[in-house]
Amino acid sequence: MTSNKLPPLDFELPLSNLNSQIEALERQLPNNPQLEQEISELYKQYESLKKTIYGNLRAIDRLAIARHPNRPYTRDYLERFDPNWLELHGDRHGVDDMAMVCGLVKLDNYKVVVVGTQKGRNIREKQLCNFGMPQPEGYRKALRCFKHAQKFNLPIITLIDTPGAYPGMAAEEHNQAQAIAFNLFELADLTVPVISVILGEGGSGGALAIGFTNTILMLENSVYSVISPEGCASILWRSADKVQDACEAMKITALENKELGIVDEIIPEPLGGAQSGWDEAAANTKKCIIKHLELLSKETDLVKHRINKYRKIGFYKD
Repeated sequence: MTSNKLPPLDFELPLSNLNSQIEALERQLPNNPQLEQEISELYKQYESLKKTIYGNLRAIDRLAIARHPNRPYTRDYLERFDPNWLELHGDRHGVDDMAMVCGLVKLDNYKVVVVGTQKGRNIREKQLCNFGMPQPEGYRKALRCFKHAQKFNLPIITLIDTPGAYPGMAAEEHNQAQAIAFNLFELADLTVPVISVILGEGGSGGALAIGFTNTILMLENSVYSVISPEGCASILWRSADKVQDACEAMKITALENKELGIVDEIIPEPLGGAQSGWDEAAANTKKCIIKHLELLSKETDLVKHRINKYRKIGFYKD
């Protein structure tokens, strides 16, 4: 058992404390072999406690996991889907927004176009990727790749992990709203299968701009919402202390989105979150994507299928 390089999340503190006890005993083990049995028992306690904690997560806990800085991002998934994937750059108007990653990828027997948001791992990457918030040029880059997929009859996979579109002055000057609207307009009319996967955060119009798809998948600990919980708390309660209440009220978790009919399937993560097992998370995601590509291949009218999906969302009876 090894210590996490990053501080534990709040709900992980009991695990962290137990882990520290185990490590302290392991350091004494060479001089005191009798400790082996005690260490073995603590390991069992650790695994049992981990299952209990991760089996009873609150919405705000899943939000913390979705934002975990060690969580795999789009590029991490693509490298595991297809080490030979080919990246497509630029919006053909002179800008290549690093917050939006596009490429040609092979998923077993399927050749697909992948479009996904990228947050960046270190400070330099985060600045280049604008912390995962695309600007209008990023959405126009995605649009170019959507049209490329349509032209060559390739399925589209979108990987979403963004707090939202960039809200800065430059983005507004370059017509952020129009860029998102054009993407929604084009996505609605595509005749190829389109699948979106919420990897971490699926926030606001920034997520919807590449998420108007035939099938929506969510990783187990991802979140999907019209606004960030912090934004919701500041608007409804005018207090940052109400973030937990906002998380509960907004129904942001994968299970809640599945129950509301927004999400089609939840992709299981390794115990402890995708950040604890990148390879397993990528393998589960790839398997689920291929499953739904096969299901969509049986649909005769993908445009109608896509429109009907969204018409059903929000339907209710008195």
